[in-house]
Amino acid sequence: MAETMTNWGVTSVFGMVGHSNLGLADALRLQEQQGRLKYYGVRHEGAAAFACSGYAKLTGKPAACLTIAGPGATNLMTGLWDAKVDRAPVLALTGQVDVQVFGPGAFQEIDLAAAFAPVARFSQTVLHTSRHAELMTLACKNAVVERDVAHLIFPDDVQTLPAQESAKASGPGGRIAAQEIMPATDAFKDAVSLTRKSKRPIVIVGYGARDAMDEIIALAERLNAPILTTFKAKGQISDSHPLAAGVLGRSGTPVASWFMNECDLILTFGASFSNHTGITPQRPIIQVDFDRMTLGKFHGVTVPVWAEIGAMARLLNADLSTAVNGATDFVDQRPELAERWAIWREEKRSRLDDDQGNGLNSTWVFDALDSAVPDDAIIAVDVGNNTYSFGRYFESKGQRILMSGYLGSIGFSFPAAMGAWAATQDQDAYKGRKVVSVSGDGGFGQYMGDFNTAVKYDMDITHVLLNNSELGKISKEQRAGEWPVWQTALTNPSFAAYAKLCGGKGVRVTKAEQLHDAFDEALSHTGPALVEIITDVDLI
Repeated sequence: MAETMTNWGVTSVFGMVGHSNLGLADALRLQEQQGRLKYYGVRHEGAAAFACSGYAKLTGKPAACLTIAGPGATNLMTGLWDAKVDRAPVLALTGQVDVQVFGPGAFQEIDLAAAFAPVARFSQTVLHTSRHAELMTLACKNAVVERDVAHLIFPDDVQTLPAQESAKASGPGGRIAAQEIMPATDAFKDAVSLTRKSKRPIVIVGYGARDAMDEIIALAERLNAPILTTFKAKGQISDSHPLAAGVLGRSGTPVASWFMNECDLILTFGASFSNHTGITPQRPIIQVDFDRMTLGKFHGVTVPVWAEIGAMARLLNADLSTAVNGATDFVDQRPELAERWAIWREEKRSRLDDDQGNGLNSTWVFDALDSAVPDDAIIAVDVGNNTYSFGRYFESKGQRILMSGYLGSIGFSFPAAMGAWAATQDQDAYKGRKVVSVSGDGGFGQYMGDFNTAVKYDMDITHVLLNNSELGKISKEQRAGEWPVWQTALTNPSFAAYAKLCGGKGVRVTKAEQLHDAFDEALSHTGPALVEIITDVDLI
C-alpha cells in the first residue's frame, strides 16, 4: 500500500508515529529508505493536516498525513476541512485499534469511519481480506480526481500481516482521463454574443483559474479588459501588468472596485462568488467553471458555462480574433487603470506617516515586504487583520499566495508554509523558490510548537509575525457591534527570542527604519527565520 501511494506521486508525508500506526510507519520508513518519499514528524497532528493542505493548494497534488487512532486522528479535522472546502487533495492515514476489539470501546477507540464521513470524500477501513493495493489506488484517485480528502483506517493488527508473495503495487496507469471539458455549443454562442455587445468588459479570476492564467490574460488583452482577482487568487497576475486591477472585495483595493462599478459585462473564471469578494449581480455575467455546482451557486448568472477554464478562454479569444465586420470595439481601459493605480499608490504613501506611538502601521510592513520578497516566492497568509492588510497593501509580482479560503482558519499560515517548503523539495516546478508565511500573534500561537519541526528539517521558511498583543480583528468586530472589547488581549513571549531558543533565527522590529534590514537578514538566512514586528492594532 505504501508503494502504491508513492506510485501515485504522494511523496511527502507529515505526521506523528505512535503505538497504533507502527506497522504502517515502518512501511513508510522503507519507502523513505528507497528515496521514494520524505517523512516529516510534526509536534501536532493539526499542523500535519494544514501542511498537507498547503502542499496541495500549491501543487494540485496530494500529500499524506499520518496519525494514531483516537485523538491523533481527530486532531486532523480542522486542517482536513480546510482542504475540503478549498478543493485541495489530501490523503489521511490513521491507525485504529485491533479488529477483534472493534465496538466495545477499547482504549483510544472511536468510530473513525463515522467521524471522518463528513470531511472525507472516500473513507474505508483496511482489513486483512481487502485488495490492498487497489484500495490505496481508489483512495488516491478520489483525492486527485475529486480534489477532496481521502481517508484510510489501518487497524493495528492488520498492519503486522505480511503481503502475499504474489501481491503487486498498483498505480495511476490507465486510471486518469484527460481533464479538458469543452463548452456546450449554445452556451459558447451565447457567451460570444454577449461579449461582442460589450464596450467595457472586465475579467474576474478566482483560485480555480490558477492553471489557466496565460489563456485568460491573452483574452483580456484582446478585450482591453482589466483583470480583477478574488483574494484567494491574489498573485495569479502580477499587479505590475498593465491590465491588472488588484483584489476585489473586503481584502482588496479601490482600483478593483472602481472597474467593477464602471463595467458593462463581467467575465468570471474559476470564482465562487463568495460574499467576501462581492461580485455585483447588477451587471451581465458570463461565469465559466469546471464545477457545475459552482455555476450560479448563489444567484442566477446571464450565461453559465460548464467548461475547462483554459479551453473556454482560448476558444473565446480565437472566436473574437476572427471577427472583422460588426465586431465591438472594446474601450482601451489601460489609461484608466494606470490613473487609478496612481491614486491608490499615493493614498498608500500618505498612510506611511500614520503613527500613534503604539507600534508600526501595516502600510509600512507590507511596503517593506513588497520590496524584499522575491518575485517567485510562495507566501502563506493567515487569518485576521494582518491578512486584510496584506491583501490591501502588498503588490504581488507573480508570487503564489496560499490561504485558508472558505474555512478561514486562524493558524493556517505557518504549517501551510511547511507543506509548501516540502513541495520545493520534491516537485521540480517549485525547487529553489523562497517560502514566506505571514500571521498575527494569535495565529502563530496556534502551532508555534511546530517551529521546532521547521528547525529539525532545516526548512527554509521566513515567518513574518505582526505582534499587537491582541486578537485585533475580533476587537474591531466587538467595537463595530457596540460590544465591550472583552477577552481579546494576549500575553506573549518574545517570539524572536523563542525562534532563537528553538534553533532558528529571530529578529525583532520596533521601528520602521529597521524593517528592510530585518527582512533582508531573515530572507538571506538558510533555514527557519522569524521576523517579529511590533504593530499598532488600530493602524491596519
